[in-house]
Amino acid sequence: MPLEPLAVASVVTGALALGPVAGVLAVIALRRIRARGTRGRGLARTGLTLGVVGTLVLVGVLVGAALTARNARPLPPDVTAPRDAHARQLVTGSCLDPLPTGTEVDAVHVVPCSDQHAAQVVTVYAFDDAAVWPGQAAADARVAASCDLTPAEREAGVRAVAWAPTEESWRRGDRLGLCLATTDAGELTGSFLDGTVHLP
Repeated sequence: MPLEPLAVASVVTGALALGPVAGVLAVIALRRIRARGTRGRGLARTGLTLGVVGTLVLVGVLVGAALTARNARPLPPDVTAPRDAHARQLVTGSCLDPLPTGTEVDAVHVVPCSDQHAAQVVTVYAFDDAAVWPGQAAADARVAASCDLTPAEREAGVRAVAWAPTEESWRRGDRLGLCLATTDAGELTGSFLDGTVHLP
């Protein structure tokens, strides 16, 4: 009894991580084996398994890539409605409520600046894409140096919070630092950028 060639092909394509192709070849091979009485049912089943697993992995990779791309798309400077976002999406003008704490910030809640908020991104510091990791202290210092508050803002109790890339986020390609203006009360309305901010 001859061996069904598509059964062999399904295993080979499955081993090459061509999941959808392996699955289709395996299904065709199983039909041919049933109709023609050829050998290779075990190979076709193996090819089908590899095809299903490969397809699931491919779908996972595509979904992950789509989510990563969405999380990297910059927001408008002032959103029209509250929304959750990734810190990489923030731009000069973004208003946050609350102000997250911690050494590495991922998720943020962005609100219209006309709503009460805790902080606003006032500057974005861009490291050179080809730069080597400067160390956490140096990265923090560079971003903090970009925080330019006026004497009047400082006298009114406004303080700067600097978010710099961490070593881990740097390895993932993060080259942006953010400077945020906030107060201890954290009850701001309006924008620092156009002078409409109202302090508590």
